[in-house]
Amino acid sequence: MTVEYIRYRIPGDTTAFEEAYARAARFLARAPQCVDYELSRCSDEPGVYILRIVWTSADDHLKGFRGGDLFPGFLAEIRPYVGAIEEMRHYERTAVTGAGGSVPSMFEWAGGTEALERLTERFYQLVTADDVIGPLFAHMDPGHPRHVAMWLAEVFGGPARYTGERGGYPAMLGHHLGKAITERQRRRWVDLLVDAADEVGLPADPEFRAAFVGYLEWGTRLALANSQPGATPPRQAPVPLWGWGVAPPYQG
Repeated sequence: MTVEYIRYRIPGDTTAFEEAYARAARFLARAPQCVDYELSRCSDEPGVYILRIVWTSADDHLKGFRGGDLFPGFLAEIRPYVGAIEEMRHYERTAVTGAGGSVPSMFEWAGGTEALERLTERFYQLVTADDVIGPLFAHMDPGHPRHVAMWLAEVFGGPARYTGERGGYPAMLGHHLGKAITERQRRRWVDLLVDAADEVGLPADPEFRAAFVGYLEWGTRLALANSQPGATPPRQAPVPLWGWGVAPPYQG
């Protein structure tokens, strides 16, 4: 991917400029070459703006978008402001990236290790009493609920104890190989874990639950596929790190 930055200096009233870009953004939103975009206004110099557009590649921008059907409509909206451009460049991303400390991890938002251990303890009580997935756990290690809590803690941004103490992704994968999990069992696993989350009082705000259930759906669908006869999943991979996705936590 490549990141395009365009700096504008707009004299006088900037209302029409922002309105023009709001209309032009409709074409970016439809462009398959555009990953995302953002128009920011300088708080120190209100007439200065930075437009950031992430393109799938520089060629996709310069040849694909500019040579496509959407560009004429986009250009028609912003043409009056082309002369106000002070800089327009493409940048390549580096490996230096991450979230700042102002957004809590899902691990922290959930309540930490103690909350996740409450969750898995109650969950496996429901599991062992269930006739659909109970048989899969008939010979479960007594420490299994705590180990799954360690896995979830690491996935949601907590300490990497599952990697350090339990063998990380290869160990978790090994628990699923050859199990031939059915879709009905996968769905029941998700349903019971959501029920357990309600019972033990995990946060119920929409942002947390959307991200939480998103991971359950993603993880259980991988587990189902990896458990089938003849499956050949990668044996080495890091523990996935799951975040808030498109909806960060609502903090008022």
